[in-house]
Amino acid sequence: MIKKYMMPTFIALITGLILGRFVLNQYNFEGKIIPTISSSKYAYFIQQGVYSSKESMEDNVLSFPYYIYMVDNEKYYVYIGITFLEENMEKIKGYYKDKGYTTYVKQININNDDFITVLEQYDILLKETSDKEVIGTVCSQVLNKYEELVLRSDN
Repeated sequence: MIKKYMMPTFIALITGLILGRFVLNQYNFEGKIIPTISSSKYAYFIQQGVYSSKESMEDNVLSFPYYIYMVDNEKYYVYIGITFLEENMEKIKGYYKDKGYTTYVKQININNDDFITVLEQYDILLKETSDKEVIGTVCSQVLNKYEELVLRSDN
């Protein structure tokens, strides 16, 4: 009785192996692993202003120690702070308000894992301080890291 099922089982296994190998060979992996899941998070971007020309923008941001800008629809959007936490967003806005600047807040999706990790660490530091000098330094460092890890990697 066992001999009766042995040959069809053996043929089914061999056929499965051959077909499986054929299907796998249809894909050219070339040793590359393509990530299927990447994290993304919305962050608060503290915006200083929007300008119609690069020259106008550069003239108006001379007093900021560090800033980044993004071009969208031929307009220059200037950002002077980034955070994940609403508490820190209010702290950054207050810092710039005390310096006499009006700010706006935009939520922008970030999908760069390295920058997300860096910003989470800076958010911890920012949450624990009320020192104005530290707040300004942290804002500059975060913008520098955003430029390095996100803006430069997109180009």
